[in-house]
Amino acid sequence: MSTPEKTSQEVRDAHNKYLFPCVANYYAEPLVLSSGQGRRLTDLDGRQYLDFFGGILTVSLGHCDERVNGAVQTQMERLGHVSTLYPTMPIVELAERMARITPGNLSKSFFTASGTEADETAVSLAQVATGSIELIALRHGYSGRSLLAQSLTAHAPWRAIPTQVAGIKHAPAPYCYRCPMGAEYPACDLQCARDLEELIQTTTTGSIAGFLAEPIQGVGGFVTPPLEYFQVAVEIVRKHGGLFICDEVQTGFGRTGGKMFGIEHYGVEPDIMTMAKGVANGLPLGVTIATPEVADAFQALTISTFGGNPLSCAAASATLAAIEEDNLADNAEVQGARLRAGLEALQARHPVHIGDVRGRGLMQAIEIVVDETAGDRTPDAAATGRLFEEAKTRGLLIGKGGLHGNICRIAPALTVTADEVDEALATLAAACEAGFGS
Repeated sequence: MSTPEKTSQEVRDAHNKYLFPCVANYYAEPLVLSSGQGRRLTDLDGRQYLDFFGGILTVSLGHCDERVNGAVQTQMERLGHVSTLYPTMPIVELAERMARITPGNLSKSFFTASGTEADETAVSLAQVATGSIELIALRHGYSGRSLLAQSLTAHAPWRAIPTQVAGIKHAPAPYCYRCPMGAEYPACDLQCARDLEELIQTTTTGSIAGFLAEPIQGVGGFVTPPLEYFQVAVEIVRKHGGLFICDEVQTGFGRTGGKMFGIEHYGVEPDIMTMAKGVANGLPLGVTIATPEVADAFQALTISTFGGNPLSCAAASATLAAIEEDNLADNAEVQGARLRAGLEALQARHPVHIGDVRGRGLMQAIEIVVDETAGDRTPDAAATGRLFEEAKTRGLLIGKGGLHGNICRIAPALTVTADEVDEALATLAAACEAGFGS
């Protein structure tokens, strides 16, 4: 006998009663989503929404993609789980694909169940490979929810534990709109990157394990570094014995447009790369890939019970095959340019409140401030909240981010169409009119 379906309010009440209160939801009245197809989601009350956040940049191909679903169903009927103690066809096939599509000499993978675990693995690997412990991360960066990941994260709202892991230093972020050096690009001569030299010399032993950074900071509000940033930063890091760990959890798999990975826009090859989210279209999977010499340094025993499980690996192979076969990185570039042009037009219509438009490909953001025209860049979280609610009321789902919660993150599936981009922009325009009151 089937259990009677709950109402939306009953689900919200049960969520509040049985889940940790830190499992926060979007919106004053959280949506209870019940089904999805492509770029559309439907809630329990039958209302439909255009999804322009995709499960935090995770649903690369759209919801319930038939190719991914079919691959998972086929694999489930054959083999569901055995752990990494046994080699399987799905894990080997995915590892081979990862070696082919990643940049440089990255060729050996370790699979986990989340991006947090992928970053944890990468840090441990860098420490073992270099013999050093200290690691550099970026302010405004986000690395996950474990103790180490919270220590790498430089966002007070996401750091629940006062005592953090020692040996982690945070460098200034390449946040041009809010330059930590008080300078302006390009006259700044990339002071934020060059500061790594003094940071290492004054706050570490001078010999570091590595530098972990996102090509575009996700939770930080899609902070997008200048194209020369990583060349300068990574050269300094390697001079001091460190490895470059590139966190592609949000930027990977065509998201930034024209390239498979975000770092490929910057002309630097990582020693280690981490991925999750968009790799398996919503199934749990984390990936840490490294060069052979770095990967081979890890000789201690280790396993991942659920990492590289046959179901997630099958989903990932199907997802990546579709991204390649359908040239979705190119679609992200084309539709991303369309989205960016529309957001810049929106900024021109609301110059007071929209202080910055930034991003790359289908990873775009608008930063909401008190009054850009008066030079007041104070983050306006209240106006952002109103815009967010007005967009939802009109059937558009977007994300939030930034240290102060004043940044709208816009990141639809890579399969998004021009018509859907235009629909989202029109809805966002109406939401701005209502949310900003002008």
